This record gives sequence, C-alpha cells and structure tokens, in this order.
Amino acid sequence: MPALNVEFSDRELEDLRQIAKERGTSMKALVREAAAADIARHRALQEGAEAFRRFFASHADEFAAAFPEDEPHLRGRGRVA
Repeated sequence: MPALNVEFSDRELEDLRQIAKERGTSMKALVREAAAADIARHRALQEGAEAFRRFFASHADEFAAAFPEDEPHLRGRGRVA
C-alpha cells in the first residue's frame, strides 16, 4: 500500500499521541481516519455542488423569472452606480 510521510511539530505530535491514547487507537489509525473523513467530506461537497448545478440549470427559466435583476444581460441597466 502506498504511504505518505507527514511532518508534525513537536506540539502536534504530542497532541496526536494524547488523542490516540484517549481513543485507544494508534497515531497512524487516528491520522488515517482524519484523512479519510476529510476525503469523504470533500467528495460529498463536490457531489452536492454538482447536484445544485444540475438543479439550477434545469430550473434556469424559473430563477430568471423570479430574479430578473440578477440576469447577466440586465445587470447594470437602469441602475445608478
């Protein structure tokens, strides 16, 4: 399995040791869990953003009708700067 060397400050290492001890796990497992959780969160945010883009695109006419002042071709017209 590929590996990654990660550098931590002395303080960070001590904190990791303490947290791992409190949780009854290894430092390696603790760091791997944190990274895996961040990867999952990142993927979920990407999927959510894509779902929003699809929803917005499929309802573009409704949004344009509801918020005409936000339409790009009307921005700046008739407004005082």
